[in-house]
Amino acid sequence: MARYTRMDHIRFLLEEVHNLPDLFALNKFQHLTWEQAWMIVESAKQLADRDMFPYFREMDEHAVHYDGSGNVITHAQLKTIIKHGAEQGWIGGGASMEHGGLQLPMMVFNAGHHIFTAANNGAIGYMGLTAGAAALINSFGTREQHDLFVPNMYSGKWQGTMALTEPQAGSSLSDITTIASPIGEGFYKIKGQKIFISGGHHQACENFIHLTLARIEGAPAGTKGISLFIIPKYWPGDHGLISENDVFCAGDFKKLGQRAYATTHLVFGEQDNCKGWLIGEPNKGLAYMFQMMNEARISVGMGAVSIAMAAYLASLDYAQERTQGRLPSEKNPLNPPALIIQHADVQRMLLTQKAIVEGGLALTMECNRQFDLAHAAAGDAKQEAWLLLEILTPIVKAWCSEQANRSAALAIQTFGGYGYTMDFPVQQYYRDLKIFTLYEGTTGIQSLDLLGRKVSMEKGMALQLLLTRIKETIDEANTHESLKAYSNQLNIEVQNIRKVLEHLNRNAGNDADRYLSDATVFMDLMGCLVVAWQWLKQATSAQVSLSDRNFSRQSQSFYEGIIHTMKFYFRYELPHAEAYAKTLMNPDYLVQVKNKQLF
Repeated sequence: MARYTRMDHIRFLLEEVHNLPDLFALNKFQHLTWEQAWMIVESAKQLADRDMFPYFREMDEHAVHYDGSGNVITHAQLKTIIKHGAEQGWIGGGASMEHGGLQLPMMVFNAGHHIFTAANNGAIGYMGLTAGAAALINSFGTREQHDLFVPNMYSGKWQGTMALTEPQAGSSLSDITTIASPIGEGFYKIKGQKIFISGGHHQACENFIHLTLARIEGAPAGTKGISLFIIPKYWPGDHGLISENDVFCAGDFKKLGQRAYATTHLVFGEQDNCKGWLIGEPNKGLAYMFQMMNEARISVGMGAVSIAMAAYLASLDYAQERTQGRLPSEKNPLNPPALIIQHADVQRMLLTQKAIVEGGLALTMECNRQFDLAHAAAGDAKQEAWLLLEILTPIVKAWCSEQANRSAALAIQTFGGYGYTMDFPVQQYYRDLKIFTLYEGTTGIQSLDLLGRKVSMEKGMALQLLLTRIKETIDEANTHESLKAYSNQLNIEVQNIRKVLEHLNRNAGNDADRYLSDATVFMDLMGCLVVAWQWLKQATSAQVSLSDRNFSRQSQSFYEGIIHTMKFYFRYELPHAEAYAKTLMNPDYLVQVKNKQLF
């Protein structure tokens, strides 16, 4: 079977780089050991090998489709994937035992979801959405709401969704028009439409629980007047599903990629008979929904690098089998052609992919660790983890999704013309990946969030804490003579960040448009920096094992490969940070110009 992920790298990140075993000293995770946690991750690989990866291409070729009468037809294997995934805890596993979960650290739970996404990204989204929707009900709903909906969601019988986007509003949630009219006891009549609702309807589940943003009649304008509702397709009763709830699937969007993943258009209350149940307090819906959105943003970043990982490994395998041409030093045309992996330019493309996917995976695991600490630690450790999670989330979502697209393009390039054909899988990975730059807020939206909110939050504490953690890794790397040149290089870029912010802050107070006009360039800069941090962190862990000649967990060649890829990233990728900084500090103001004729 072809490779689609690297278990040795997952184990290295969990065990040696991000210190998962340390979490088992916290009360929340004391029921686990490292050996148990790794067995759970290995079980995910076995499930993916059996139920998911063999159907990856088939589910793309036989895409979901709308039948014209309210039904979305899916591949028969989807029901098996959801059923077996639920049975093994991959929907509710991250939830507390009180709520019926396994209380797994997100580092473990999302390691499994990384494997699933790399194996069959079009199928795994259904389970991830349901997990996030159930978690939101657990956090903000009543016990009655939990008991009525969550157990069936965790069993895989019912699908959870998040219904935010509307045709006229797009990502501008302040402009949503779906209306909720009170009918008593926390229930409301709902009327409106939602689009791009992933998993909104399909054959593999019996019921659909739509967590929906709507505006109660008379609520304030803008985001302050948005509330959150549970709107099931069918209302449950004591003995099963008892009534249809006037939620109609009006279509399924035909997409470039992720063709196994239903993306629906939903109409609520067309017959004036759609009932929703308010979650929490009125007008606080967007604040509640941000729990699911922020968790989803981390999942999107991880999902992107997971797909790019599968594309990288496919191109690596191909490069080790395909012969073509000869090295420049080979002058005899009668000698056999070389494997393409021997050509320097192919090695450059492969190393670029490795640097992106393994660096991006390390960054997403960093976020998962901070999530676990924010929910399980106490005191300063809890607060610091929350601050780091806040500032890293938009970077993980934006950098990982953009760079994963670049990585998959290089996978096609490695294949040459064959990569563009349907005979090989890299074209599918490339098609599937584009949506990840759009999911859960585009790159531009994430960039505005980073520079406009997260950099200044808590009077700049989140950014300062992030830079402090980077400096700690630099100091640790400096204890190894072989890493000093790289730690010094990263230290220079950290200082440049401070200079960039000093320049940008001159406009922060009196010209917000100009301050934020190059937010995406700032995102490029920060992404480049934090992934360099993750590579230096990985290299430091690898160097410790090499210096100690300790190869009980990974081989010598594995550790040498980590250090070599770190050096590659610092030579070929980190220098881009200097260019981004120069762009940001250039005094010319060339975007957001008044004269539209310039275009």
